[in-house]
Amino acid sequence: MKKWLNAARLLLLTCYIPVALAAPQDKPITIGVNNWAENIAVANLWKVLLAKKGYTVNLQPGDKALIYSGVAQGKLDLTFEVWLPSADAAPYDNVKAHVERIGPWFDKAQLGLAVPDYVKVDNVDQLNTQAAQFAHDGKATIFGIESGSGLMKLTAKAKTDYGLDYSVLPSSEAAMLLALTRAEQRHEPIVVTLWNPHWVWAKYPMHYLKDPKGTFGTPDAIYGIAASNFTHDYPDASRWLHQWKMDDQTLGSLMNDIRADGEATPEKGVTAWIGKNPTLVAQWLK
Repeated sequence: MKKWLNAARLLLLTCYIPVALAAPQDKPITIGVNNWAENIAVANLWKVLLAKKGYTVNLQPGDKALIYSGVAQGKLDLTFEVWLPSADAAPYDNVKAHVERIGPWFDKAQLGLAVPDYVKVDNVDQLNTQAAQFAHDGKATIFGIESGSGLMKLTAKAKTDYGLDYSVLPSSEAAMLLALTRAEQRHEPIVVTLWNPHWVWAKYPMHYLKDPKGTFGTPDAIYGIAASNFTHDYPDASRWLHQWKMDDQTLGSLMNDIRADGEATPEKGVTAWIGKNPTLVAQWLK
């Protein structure tokens, strides 16, 4: 009888071991990433955080609409760049019945015209009376980005809506930021086309010009979406993601650390940022 009991115990133990090893961490998590600075930053943030918890995380680059479809089909587990209720409403509507929405993790994403805080202009409709201080090559100027961008199209509309006697200088994000940096260093007035989230909000004290005509639209919030089975398969990771919140300062500082440590290796900047923000990270992972 004793031998039979020992054999039975051994059989039960042998059967139990594979179940014990089949932890959620054994199944990799794949995150879809589109080529936006904040999306690269938060995808790498969660790659590092989840890796610390024992998960294997893969990042899959792609176009936003294709990534949404991949999450809905279960080919991808997560993505973090869904602007609602406006900017991404159409592609999100195509998949919302097949995904789980996370967040918002960022409450106020918007577009507009912005100035440094030392510039005492608060509204777009004040720009004409203050045009002299924004002169560039003899003409009041708004420093813009790529000419085909949605933000530049809205800025052109703002010129009409507000009757602005300004040139809108098309260039690139990098050129616009260079002009802004020079103005900040010299404490000179400047007005730029800008959006958030963006790292510049963590670097310089700035504010949007109020837009009483609503030309630039109302702010969106940024959400993540997960495959429909994500919470079932990864209950702890799902809980942590639902507790995750960032704002201009925290996200901006994350992007700044990635830039400082090399954008080719974003995990270095992420690791540095995590080391500076242990209390915030602990709130997410409790």
